[in-house]
This record gives sequence, structure tokens and C-alpha cells, in this order.
Amino acid sequence: MTSDTPAPVSPFPTAPRRTKGYEKRAVDVFLARAKAAFDQPADEADRLTAEDVRRVAFPLVRRGYAIASVDSALGRIEDAFAARERQSVVSRAGAREWVGRSKETAQVVLDRLSRPRTQRFDRVGILRYGYRVDEVDLVSEKIAGYLESGEPVTVEQVRSVAFRMQRGGYRETQVDAVLDAVIDVMLAVS
Repeated sequence: MTSDTPAPVSPFPTAPRRTKGYEKRAVDVFLARAKAAFDQPADEADRLTAEDVRRVAFPLVRRGYAIASVDSALGRIEDAFAARERQSVVSRAGAREWVGRSKETAQVVLDRLSRPRTQRFDRVGILRYGYRVDEVDLVSEKIAGYLESGEPVTVEQVRSVAFRMQRGGYRETQVDAVLDAVIDVMLAVS
């Protein structure tokens, strides 16, 4: 690199000195993959999906990219992939098919969230840690209100929800799967 050549500009700010952030190389590689996948025709078999973007995880390192900045960008990328997936299904099978799928998923989620408090999800053993039951139940009630009567809840609120842990709490994988389904429904109707 010559002195006339500017240094490459980082796409995200670096995490503060004493804070960990996402490993820069892992983020850069994933973003390049996402861009390449989005540039391909929508019907390519090995393309990335909105769910793939939602589930990506990066190692935490010192002097990595600031987590909030990367997460915000990933949310926008997920939205773009979800819109593209919706358009693909609508053009192939019609809007009725898309709406039908979304309604079915919403009903399955609502059935789960309408269960009695403290019984909405499986629990881990008493010696293991799971999500705090009271916190998950509170979020479940807000989401049920959104699905039943359109109470205000945003995709960003669901994406950013975090639960503390407790012994004998709700099974994390089950709660996370329902939250993913809620995001799918919200993106389908937006």
C-alpha cells in the first residue's frame, strides 16, 4: 500500500477498549456471503435465507466490531431477505398461499402462548439453568396481544428480547424457536 492509497474503511465501529465485539473477519466474511447470495437469482438452491441471517453467530473478541452496530445491520439484511422470500412465494404460489402459511404459523404460536402462565414451554431440570419463567411469560403475553388484537410490538423488540436465567427455567431452544416463528410472521405481514 502506498502513502497515497487510503486505508480501507471499516464498515462498523470498533467496540470500546474494555469491551468485546464481534470478530471482524467473521463478520466481513458473512457480509460478503450475504451480498453474493442476495445478488443471485431468488430461486438459487444454495441461497441464504432470512432465518440464516437471524441465526448467524460470531465469536466475541477484544477490539471486534461493536455488537449493536452489527446487529442493526443484520436486522436490515434479514428484512431484505424476508421481503425477497415473500415476493418469491407470492410470484410462484400467489398471495393466498403466503397469507395462509403466515396464518398457520401465527395460530401455532398463539396456541402455545395462550397456555397458562408457567406452563407455556418445557422446563429444564431443577439443577439446570433455563430462561426465567416470569420474564418469558410477560413477553409471551405481549406477543399474544399482538397476534390476537394487533397490540403494538415491533420486530426489533422481538429480535432484541433477552431473558435472565434461573434454575428449572424454560427450555431455551423452545422459547427461541417460538420467537423465531414470531419474527417470521411479523416479517411476512410487514
